[in-house]
Amino acid sequence: MNKWKGKSKGTILGYKIFVWCIRNIGIRSSYFVLYFVAAYYFIFEKKSNRYISYYFKKRLSYDSWKTKLSVYKSYFTFGKVLIDKTAISAGLRDKYTYEFDGIENLRNLLAEKKGGVLISAHIGNFEIAEHFFAEIDFDCQINLVTTDQEVTVIKEYLESVSVKKSNIKFIYVKGDMSHIFDINEALSKNELICFTGDRYFEGSKFLEGDLLGKSAKFPAGPFLIASRLGVPVVYVYVMKEKNLHYHLFARVAQNVKKRDAQGLLNSYTQNLESMIKKYPLQWFNYFDFWDDID
Repeated sequence: MNKWKGKSKGTILGYKIFVWCIRNIGIRSSYFVLYFVAAYYFIFEKKSNRYISYYFKKRLSYDSWKTKLSVYKSYFTFGKVLIDKTAISAGLRDKYTYEFDGIENLRNLLAEKKGGVLISAHIGNFEIAEHFFAEIDFDCQINLVTTDQEVTVIKEYLESVSVKKSNIKFIYVKGDMSHIFDINEALSKNELICFTGDRYFEGSKFLEGDLLGKSAKFPAGPFLIASRLGVPVVYVYVMKEKNLHYHLFARVAQNVKKRDAQGLLNSYTQNLESMIKKYPLQWFNYFDFWDDID
């Protein structure tokens, strides 16, 4: 089985090509390059093709033809999201438009002066959220809790081409659990803690929950921590629409009891499932998520 290892794919050469295209031929013209990039992955990435095909065919009940087409479109859409992230970081935010669905939920959360927890997923393009928050009078520090071991040289390159340094702080999960102190300190300052709740990797604690009609493993940390903190929890997503437009969603976790991590997970999977069905091409999980492929 191909498990997520806590590390995203990608090379610095790929990002340099994106930046060159964006600066020299524009954002929409850069999308044209993706026809060839997506074709390469569609032809040669046999393992990820199997896993994403399972998602479309078995979990979303697509027929064989629609499944194949959707696999290609998924790679193409993922490329668009990466180009958009790079373009916005490089100073082209004014080329994009957005709409916000649920901003009042975040404002109410901050008004309670307890801080709060945001739970997102590897769907859409949440990493660009801060660029839109700045324009809707949403002045708050966001702390992203992550186990991601992204290649440092890629991060350094993206920072070098960015016109504005990201304000997001990273809290890295540590084996000695000291990251809990960082989380509590941030909440005491009325800051927001953000988790992604849809990527468990082997060796870490997990909870099981139903998604798209079948049980899967989810990282226990976000749900254990969020359910014990006694602070508001909001699900957030930043989804790509047509052209250069984004739709930002914020939904309050409903009817979740304190210290009920499983209840919070169940609430999350129901919310995530509704978002997946609305944007099926934007859930970028290219591995054996359901442990169901030999």
